[in-house]
Amino acid sequence: MGNKRWHRSWAAAPLALALLTATGCESTPGAGPESKAPPPRSAASAVRSVARVCAEPAAGPAKAPEGAVTVDPAVIGDLAAKTENSPPNTTFWLRPGKHRLDPDRYAQVVPKEGDRYLGAPGAVLDGGKKNQYAFAGTARDVTIRYLTVQHFVAPPDEGVVNHDSADGWVIEHATVQDNSGAGLMAGARQQVRASCLRDNGQYGMNAYKAKGPLGGLMVEGNEIVGNNTGDWERRREGCGCTGGIKFWAVNGAEIRGNWVHDNRGTGLWADTDNNDFLIEDNVLEGNDGAALIYETSYNAVIRNNTIRRNNWVEGRKAADGGDTFPYATVYLSESGGEPRIQARTDKIEIYRNVLEDNWSGITLWENADRFCNSPANTSSGDCTLLVRDTHRCAQPAIAKPPLYDDCRWRTQRVDIHDNRFELDTSVVKCTEKCDRMAVLANYGTYPDWSPYKGEGVAEAITRKQHNHWHDNVYLGPWKFVAHDPSQVLDFGQWQGTPYQQDTGSTLHARAGG
Repeated sequence: MGNKRWHRSWAAAPLALALLTATGCESTPGAGPESKAPPPRSAASAVRSVARVCAEPAAGPAKAPEGAVTVDPAVIGDLAAKTENSPPNTTFWLRPGKHRLDPDRYAQVVPKEGDRYLGAPGAVLDGGKKNQYAFAGTARDVTIRYLTVQHFVAPPDEGVVNHDSADGWVIEHATVQDNSGAGLMAGARQQVRASCLRDNGQYGMNAYKAKGPLGGLMVEGNEIVGNNTGDWERRREGCGCTGGIKFWAVNGAEIRGNWVHDNRGTGLWADTDNNDFLIEDNVLEGNDGAALIYETSYNAVIRNNTIRRNNWVEGRKAADGGDTFPYATVYLSESGGEPRIQARTDKIEIYRNVLEDNWSGITLWENADRFCNSPANTSSGDCTLLVRDTHRCAQPAIAKPPLYDDCRWRTQRVDIHDNRFELDTSVVKCTEKCDRMAVLANYGTYPDWSPYKGEGVAEAITRKQHNHWHDNVYLGPWKFVAHDPSQVLDFGQWQGTPYQQDTGSTLHARAGG
């Protein structure tokens, strides 16, 4: 899979996780005139119903469906053996109880095309901390419903269910918990619905496919909680290899109505050449890191989400260490809209979301040293979707159009509007650095042949790449960062020349804190 890292700031220093301590955000003197209009409805009334599927799992069929093959938990290896000896498109019904595979690390179930696995109430497939994989192979259109899968020990970056990223799988009303590695992998057209992805060692789901396209992904109505129990960002410094869900090169995904909470690290993280995402009606809360990262990717709609109390651990750790980078709960890193790549939108649209008591708000970032063929590209070996041959991105061609633009992932065409940003510093327990909204880049320095040295990228992301905030509501002592971390602005400066951001927006600076 490669060592892909999140280049979070010009120092590229990863954040170790820490226990909560009391630092963080101060009110903003000279924040500009306050609106006399009453603030909109409170965030509490905006919180949407959440998918509490872990505490209240749906029960499977108490009797075997007609024509189903019954699997006996008293017979070790019964599920794998009956799968092997049955034709494609067979339905298997697992009796109540704990089902085991043979006590060999590579023992696994290898479905045939169209196979269906239904768990009775109380049916559990348990790896016993010996088996690496539960369901593997390349068969398409496999269905797993009403089954708990637990205690498998997949190696890092590998998954327990759909280990080989086969296409067309449906995982529904399932519980995938307490496994090493990733609870699930993903193939094209995979549907994950109404399932509990809980307390897995690295990811709840790792949406990665080594060969062939991965698109048409649906993740709907799931609870994704407590993942990355192995604390892999600390064990592999800067690996960028964790998340409630991590997406790699997914072209087309709908992430809808999920409860993504209390993961160690990031909640949802799309990294490297993803495109055409719809992220809507989710509740993202209490994650140690950002609620959402969209990195070196394209074209997304992010709307109607409730995002609260995220990034307290990682944001606070950075502030305590003296880092001035505006780590935020929604972080767009080298990602933007691109009309030349087909999607449901040619922008990144962020609207009608409620962000409440997070460590900072939204940061738009572009690393001037990160581009195709640069040693500073932490997605090593990958290039943009506009340039398939990475070797083209070299001097002298990279210094001129079209490669000057196409060889770098650009944070552009980001439209942030009609959101509500609430910050109560007494809740976040902070005195500084937790109150930021930002659009910025670093000063380009590396490598020697880079055509992006100097302030050109910072000028572009701040003023030339059509990144706009407008018609938002702010409650609390917000500050704004533009161009680079040293440019910390009050609301009036943010709205004024030369930045001209947040036209039509209001700030109630005394709310909270």
